[in-house]
Amino acid sequence: MLPRNRHKLALVEKRTTSINHQTITYTLRRSFRARHARLEISRRTGLIVIVPRSYNISRLPGLLKLKEQWISKNLTRFHTQPPPAPKKLKSGDTIPYLGLDLELVQQEDHQVDSIFLQGNRLAISPDLFHNGLLEPALEQWYRGEAARLITEKADRLGLQMGINYRRIGIRGQKTRWGSCSRKKNLSFNWKLIMAPEPVVEYVVIHELLHLKEMNHSKKFWELVARYCPGWREHKKWLKQHEADLTSRLHST
Repeated sequence: MLPRNRHKLALVEKRTTSINHQTITYTLRRSFRARHARLEISRRTGLIVIVPRSYNISRLPGLLKLKEQWISKNLTRFHTQPPPAPKKLKSGDTIPYLGLDLELVQQEDHQVDSIFLQGNRLAISPDLFHNGLLEPALEQWYRGEAARLITEKADRLGLQMGINYRRIGIRGQKTRWGSCSRKKNLSFNWKLIMAPEPVVEYVVIHELLHLKEMNHSKKFWELVARYCPGWREHKKWLKQHEADLTSRLHST
């Protein structure tokens, strides 16, 4: 007897196609949330084709043929342009935190490997400014702040909504700000802590409400509007600042 999932479609798979007489490899991703097929290209991932779970894969060749010139142009652009040199942070630079700019300040009297928030300044021990330690230390600090704030909001809002979650994870997703599972686990991108606090709260509300409505139906958005009347503005802010936030520091 064949295994039950023998013919189940993979959610992510590698495929090849011919673009301008050259064979390229791309990633095909089937998404629960996608409503239409779309293409993305970046230096890190190359070409990604995202389609709804119900998408007829036999339509892929026609879609790729239709977008052939766009694909070729963007792949060439990423291959010919050198990647930007990563910026090395130093004392006096600023980093975003809850929509504000924090000034990095070297504090001689702080203990080794320490980072402390002092008003609109982030006091950092001198050892972290050397040997490439600052960026990973800052990411660790950001993750801790994100876990603290998001958990606090999820507990308060969940009680208000009558929604219980199982646990919260802080991760470094490349393409999304939050997600939830049918096991009632919530995941959030640590870079949310860089966004204004009302935007963070919108994402928490969004994911909590998915525990009631695992879709983006009209009913779901009506619930979002009930608890977050300004959700459209917050969603728009994330879209407009996505590239900037996701380029700050390094994701792991």
